Amino acid sequence: MDPHTHIPTLDDIRNAAARIAPLAHVTPVLRSRSLDALAGCQLHFKCENLQRIGAFKFRGACNAVFSLDMASAARGVVTQSSGNHGAAIALACRLRDIPAHIVVPEDAPLAKVDAMRRHGAHLHRCAPGMTARDATTERVLHEVGGTLIHPFNDARVIAGQGTATLELLAQAPTLDVLITPVSGGGLLSGTAIAGQSLAPGIDVFGAEPEGAADAHDSLLAGERISGRHMHTICDGLRAELGPLTFAILRARVAGILLASDREALAAMRLIFERLKLVVEPSAALALAAVLRHKAQFAGRDVGIILSGGNLDLGKLSFAE
Repeated sequence: MDPHTHIPTLDDIRNAAARIAPLAHVTPVLRSRSLDALAGCQLHFKCENLQRIGAFKFRGACNAVFSLDMASAARGVVTQSSGNHGAAIALACRLRDIPAHIVVPEDAPLAKVDAMRRHGAHLHRCAPGMTARDATTERVLHEVGGTLIHPFNDARVIAGQGTATLELLAQAPTLDVLITPVSGGGLLSGTAIAGQSLAPGIDVFGAEPEGAADAHDSLLAGERISGRHMHTICDGLRAELGPLTFAILRARVAGILLASDREALAAMRLIFERLKLVVEPSAALALAAVLRHKAQFAGRDVGIILSGGNLDLGKLSFAE
């Protein structure tokens, strides 16, 4: 199986769930009557901000790292990340006692870079943007060897991310809509495969910043758009779809809904106030999209995956 072309199945996601069960948290689902009233629908928040390393990314990273055979694992892992995936790979590799080499753009949040270092990863800095990230990743692979675990264009990662939806639908079986943030598309792809396999007819949406709308525009155009410079405070949503995730999302999602950075910050504040949870703007964007597009969700049971809670607290502000 080529992990960069194979489309995961429900069996792959179930196998991932069994593989990561000893290591990953089963995260809670929270409700808020006041947020239900504000949104005009029933909201079920899957709290992946409470996952290990503070984000859903640990699921995919853990599945990918622990699926490696012994010989491959001994050579270590190479990946690229602006933060949460890198921290997840670093932790998974530390748990397996193998090297982790992570390509990190210079504009990555300090809190997320510190998390990678804390778990013992070797960091390789590069200029912002996917072109620089990809080129540096190729160079590091040539220099150090190891197995490439792409942050989203990888079947092992997608299957791991889909385990959050397995849990969510067991915890909230009445859901008829799922919505997650979308960046490279790994979480949304895993969500769509798991959700539609377990609950045929369920609608799956992505939420994306207005300043990083490549997934929205790619699906609208029917071809993958790449090479854009992203302008958003949602640092976890600045990647672009890969060939594998584009193919999955094009076949499965009902749409990509846009929201502004200001709306993301307002939603983040609501989550702080009503759910008493720390989430990052990238995670809050899914609620922001629901609140902007209320008519699409009126009266429905909506599952929102809160993707992460890793904030640079030194920059925390709700100022306009």
